[in-house]
Amino acid sequence: MNGEIQQSPPVGAGEKEVELFRTMRDGSITYAYRSAGELLFELQTRVRLTEAAKALNESGVQFAVYRDSRCNEKLWRRTEQGGFLLLPGTEPAQGIRNIFEEGSLYAFECATAMVIVLYKGMLDVLGDALFNLWFGGILLYDWHYDKDLRLVDSKRPEEALPGDVQYFKNPDVAEDFPEWQGENVLRLEPDLFYGHGLGIKPAERIIESLNRKRKPGSQVSAYLTDVVVHPDYPVLYRTLIGAGAAPGVNPVPPGAGTRTAGEREGWESGEIVCYARIGAKYTRMWA
Repeated sequence: MNGEIQQSPPVGAGEKEVELFRTMRDGSITYAYRSAGELLFELQTRVRLTEAAKALNESGVQFAVYRDSRCNEKLWRRTEQGGFLLLPGTEPAQGIRNIFEEGSLYAFECATAMVIVLYKGMLDVLGDALFNLWFGGILLYDWHYDKDLRLVDSKRPEEALPGDVQYFKNPDVAEDFPEWQGENVLRLEPDLFYGHGLGIKPAERIIESLNRKRKPGSQVSAYLTDVVVHPDYPVLYRTLIGAGAAPGVNPVPPGAGTRTAGEREGWESGEIVCYARIGAKYTRMWA
């Protein structure tokens, strides 16, 4: 292999993607990609996930346990368990987007909120056509999600990045507050998280909130677990983008038609590369 040192982000990266790239580059973890497109896809998706979490926090949706959940029944059917099943004739993109547009009609717990954020981030990257193709028949209930999200759990908190889903556990929760036995969160910054029902807070504040729901006199504190959940970005890229959306369907760059020419160039360059961290730099290697 021939190689050259590259410290620059991939072509098409915006300001937020560049900031994330630098965080990854300057850390101690090794990241490897088969192509610049894979790296750009992960950067863009992580940024869209953080934006989706912030948008959900501002949307007017409310926290509710399953028995009290509610949804827009013009688009979703509420199940007996308290989940939301997309109605026939409703496009998945329309259903997910409506949660953010008419948030006051919706109430759900924190696990469902994380799945909604994951869908919305993916929608904003892929665009309606590709999202609708891959994520039909959505059921929003707890951690039920479409297998095409390709979620994985690295269980390596030292590797957590913006866009990762993590979990704060409250092991000594009071019997009167079973819904506060923990909090699913999406990492926004190194020490800033979005948790449905708690809002956007640093880890210390989330732990304080959970500790207020402990058994009387408990000295066992809530804590951030090792859970680090995120889409398998390289597999998703090769499945949805790099290798074509489906048999007979041309691959569509995420957000085609809404991206800048520079962003589209990054997706469509076709350059096969592998980025591997060496010290505080990336090496680009051609096979």
